[in-house]
Amino acid sequence: MSNLYFWFFALLGGLLPYWSLYLEGQGFTYLQIATLMATIQLTKIVAPSVWGWLGDRSGQRVRLVRFGAITGSFFFAGVFLEPGFYGLLLVMLAFTFFWNAILPLYEVITLRTLGQRKEKYGKIRLWGSVGFIVAVGVVGAILEYVPIQSLPWLLLPVFAGIAVSAFLVPSEQGERKPPAPKGSLKAIVTHPAVIAFFLMNFLLQVSHGAYYTFFSIHLEQHGYGKLSIGLLWSLGVIAEIGLFLVMHRLSRRFSVRQIAIGALTLTMIRWVLIAEVTDVLAVLIFAQCLHAASYGALHALSVQYIQGFFGKHHHGQGQALYSGLTFGAGGALGAWMSGFLVDGFSTSAAFWGGAVAMLVAIVITWRGLRPPPAPAVQTEG
Repeated sequence: MSNLYFWFFALLGGLLPYWSLYLEGQGFTYLQIATLMATIQLTKIVAPSVWGWLGDRSGQRVRLVRFGAITGSFFFAGVFLEPGFYGLLLVMLAFTFFWNAILPLYEVITLRTLGQRKEKYGKIRLWGSVGFIVAVGVVGAILEYVPIQSLPWLLLPVFAGIAVSAFLVPSEQGERKPPAPKGSLKAIVTHPAVIAFFLMNFLLQVSHGAYYTFFSIHLEQHGYGKLSIGLLWSLGVIAEIGLFLVMHRLSRRFSVRQIAIGALTLTMIRWVLIAEVTDVLAVLIFAQCLHAASYGALHALSVQYIQGFFGKHHHGQGQALYSGLTFGAGGALGAWMSGFLVDGFSTSAAFWGGAVAMLVAIVITWRGLRPPPAPAVQTEG
C-alpha cells in the first residue's frame, strides 16, 4: 500500500520546493506566482468532494484513483506548450482537479484495508514522506547543473511512477455503502467541536501559504542554492517521519486538544524564526524540524479525528471536507494573501502573516476543540 504514497508525495517533492522558482524563471510576477501556486490547493475545494461522493456511492475507489492518475498526468503535459499565464492557469486547474482526487480516496482505501490495525497508518503513510525527500534531493541536485526551465521534464518519471502504482493497487469488490441515517451528515458538520476542528485546520493551511509559495524564493534571496533549498525542505519531512513513528505514543499520553495546541504554538514559533532569522543556518534547521508539529502531528491527528466523528457512513465525505476546506480553501487563500504581502512588503512579511493566523487558531482550539466520540458511537455515523 505504500507505493502510491511514495510516488504521490515524490511529485509534491519535485513540485513544491521548485515550482515557484520555475515560475520566477519564466518571468511571472509575485502575484502571478502566488495565483498559480494557489491552484494546487484551489481545486481541493471541489475535487475531493466530487470524487469522495463518487467513491462512497459506487464503491469503486481504486478505479477512480487510476482514472485520476492517468487524466491528471495527461493535463500536466500542457505545461510543455509554455502557454503563458492564463494558459498555464488553465493547465494547472485541470491537472490538479484530477490529481487531487487521488489522496483522499486512497486514504479511505488504506484505513479500510487496515481495519482494526489503524495504528499502523503512520508507518504506511511515512513512505509518502520518504518519496518527498528522495524527489527533493534528486531534483535539487540535478537543478544545480541544469536550468530551472528543465523542471517539467524532471517530473515525468514521477508521473509514470504514480500511474504504475495506481494500477498495482488491488481492485475492490465495488460494494456500495448502505444509506446513511437521514440528516446525520448535517448533525456532524454542525457539531461545535467539528466546526472548531475545521477552523483550526483552515487557519493552519492559511499560515502555510507563505511556506509553500515563497519559502524557496525567500531562501534564494538570502543566498541559499537550489540543493541547499532542497535539503532544507527535506529536513522538515525527515522530522515529519520521526513524528509519524511516535505519534501513537503521543496519542496515548496527551489529549487531542493538548497535541493540537502544542503543535499550533510550535508552528507559530516556526514562522517567526523563518521570517526573522533566515541567515542563521542553525536556527533555520531548528525551524524546519518544527515541520513535525506543523504538518506531521496535526495531519495524523486529523485523519483519525475525521474517522471518529464521521463514522462509516460519511468517512469519504468527511475526508473530502477536510481536504477541501483546509488544504483547499485555506491553502489557496494563504498562498494568494502571501502574494500580496510579498508584493507589497517582503517575503518575511508573509511569514509574519502566517504567525498571526496561528495565534487565532490557538484561541479557537483552546475554546472549542473536543475529542471525537468513542468507537462504539462511530458506527452510528
